[in-house]
Amino acid sequence: MAPEVKGGLITAGIALVVGAFALGNSLVGVFYDDGLYAGLATALASGMGYVHPHIPGAPAAVHYPPLYPVVLTPLYGLLPVTTAGFVAKVLNLLLAASGAGLIAWHAMRTQLLGATAPRWLALAIVAAAAIAIPVLATQSVLFAEPLFGVLVATVIIAADRGRVPWITGTAAALAFLTRSIAVALMAGVVCSLIARRPPLRTWVALLLPLAVGALGWGIWVGTHARELVPALALGYGTYAEPLRQAGLSALAANVPDLSRPLEVLVFGWVSVRWAYAVLATVSLGIGLYGLAVVSRRSAIGWSLMFYLLILAAWPYPPDRFIWVVLPWLGLTWAAGGVEIWRRWPRARVPLGFVAALVTVGFLHYETRGFAGRWWQTQARAISANFAELLPVVATLPPTAVVATDDDPLVWLYTRRLSVPFHIERYSGGDFVPLTAPEHRAYLERMGVTHVLLASASSPSARELRGLMVAYPTWFTGVYRWSGGRWLFVVNRGD
Repeated sequence: MAPEVKGGLITAGIALVVGAFALGNSLVGVFYDDGLYAGLATALASGMGYVHPHIPGAPAAVHYPPLYPVVLTPLYGLLPVTTAGFVAKVLNLLLAASGAGLIAWHAMRTQLLGATAPRWLALAIVAAAAIAIPVLATQSVLFAEPLFGVLVATVIIAADRGRVPWITGTAAALAFLTRSIAVALMAGVVCSLIARRPPLRTWVALLLPLAVGALGWGIWVGTHARELVPALALGYGTYAEPLRQAGLSALAANVPDLSRPLEVLVFGWVSVRWAYAVLATVSLGIGLYGLAVVSRRSAIGWSLMFYLLILAAWPYPPDRFIWVVLPWLGLTWAAGGVEIWRRWPRARVPLGFVAALVTVGFLHYETRGFAGRWWQTQARAISANFAELLPVVATLPPTAVVATDDDPLVWLYTRRLSVPFHIERYSGGDFVPLTAPEHRAYLERMGVTHVLLASASSPSARELRGLMVAYPTWFTGVYRWSGGRWLFVVNRGD
């Protein structure tokens, strides 16, 4: 067996075993997007179409590309909700392990880290990234990241081989129909191919599948985007809506924030502020140099450049977007370090010192994370909370419409129509809530009959208190749990 094949299998095996250990039984929907994916799959399985079944009127889905819900559709069409959720998590585990194995195999086969790097180094980096606590947290719920990661690996492998361009184009189109940020992937592939001067037929085979996928999704979005009420546009509308509301205000905050998730992962233990800043700056420099090095060896270099540029303008924290490409980022950083080691012998001592601190910091983070099962802390808490609330919500009349946090989760397990209670919009670079009259108009338009307050310390609690001050007789408490959690009925005409 070839060493790179063995390395890929070992990496996939490590990711599979550790990922299986991290599987949990939390409710689907604890992180919101996972509930939306499950709801979309349920709607497709029941013949409703690609719509949000939990929202009154079942508006068409235009925020999330359809491939991952389509993959989940057979599960939610054939199995009970709880069983379908668990099987879907196992599917995510298999996809994540496959993606890690492919990346390790490709990095070893192409000597992505350079000819002088030990072959085991790529395997170690990809395996470590595959079992990083944040990665385990995202793959153990119903997020599209594992599917997207496999497709990204397929695109890069096919593009670097350069023999079958239609495979590259088709995989890129599927990646785009999984996560729209795959446009960065295709831009990177195009840039990497320009230097090779491929013939016209190569460009056609490469770009035609992506054009078909983008056109089909674009027609769907353009046709159905107006079905949403304006208040839901930020969370459920097109990706253009956050950019329209926030403009370029995100750049000032996002550019320095892009490296933060990685810094916390490896330098979070450094308590001296100036030392943390120095280490983070030096590491960032190595990573940027690595991008330049890898861009000459693989399409992933250019792809990561475009990927990070998109994140710089995207008005949300970059964490979840970073974790899905963590193996590639780790390889890029290592490639920069190996090249510095080769070209500048005088830099070897400080470089080795930084690399040692990165390794120790990562192991420290992982040790604490596994001891505390950090990947499931938040999901377990939210799941336990809603496990108490859902039996009462399920007793409401079938015609009830519940305004709540985690509205997809509430619908998935009770089949009561639900809408988000907490609504935000951008004002410059900041989130601002609706005013009390605007919030009431939104709830009335959605036909809300009940409000479920799942947490007394959430933003929803603050907004609910504001509504109660403005409209003292509009709500009546009908059920109370411990910790200030309430179910309210909305009084019509008050």
